[in-house]
Amino acid sequence: MPLVSVVMPVHNSAATLGASVRSVLAQTHPDVELLVTDDASTDGSMDVLQYLARQDERMRPQAAPEQRGAARARNLALARARGEYVAFLDSDDMWLPGKVERQLAFAVGGDAPLTFTSYYKVAGDYTGEACDFTPNGRVIAARERVTYRDMLVQDHIGALTAMYDRTVLGTRLMPDMPKRQDYALWLSIMRDGHPARGLQEPLAVYRAGRAGSLSSNKLALVEHNWRLYREHEHLSVFRSTRALAGATWHSVRKSHI
Repeated sequence: MPLVSVVMPVHNSAATLGASVRSVLAQTHPDVELLVTDDASTDGSMDVLQYLARQDERMRPQAAPEQRGAARARNLALARARGEYVAFLDSDDMWLPGKVERQLAFAVGGDAPLTFTSYYKVAGDYTGEACDFTPNGRVIAARERVTYRDMLVQDHIGALTAMYDRTVLGTRLMPDMPKRQDYALWLSIMRDGHPARGLQEPLAVYRAGRAGSLSSNKLALVEHNWRLYREHEHLSVFRSTRALAGATWHSVRKSHI
């Protein structure tokens, strides 16, 4: 069975970290390694990580030398990855128990090295565990297939569901950006000619509206999207403006669903 390297950045997530970690280690596909980078937390998150690591050798935490943001934290974890596949999960979201097994079967049977799934969107104060999660909340449905052109208008990939094949793509690092680094990574993969395929089954749980989360302020993302289009994707002003208008509309609409 292929080894899946799971990348998790952590910053002051002690309250939700345990549930997120347990949702990975309880996967029905046992061949996972959980690569966690603590980005200079001050709330005891590293203590929680060390405790959890003593319970399961697949848990491999590391402390970043200084706080540098989610992109650097993820890339420090990626540098230690040994798996054929790389998947992503933030420290306040969760996977349902069959997520890796179902997505691996889907990925192996398809022709796209980047895959993602549908997921549940629940309230930010949800405190349950993945193992006893009762389907509730809105399902954010995955598209069957997404191209680079589709992604310029809207980020269709929930980062908590994304997985890519290292045997095809190699190790793909996230661009060092304060926000939208996951979006930039998906775009770079698809710009190279690799479409993404979506599994319609909801296999993860996303806590929405979390205070301090990277995506909590949708309007603040406008500037970051603009920089992404112009500096990372090198689009013209016209194409960037058109993409930004579509992305802003979809983002505001999605936050009210």
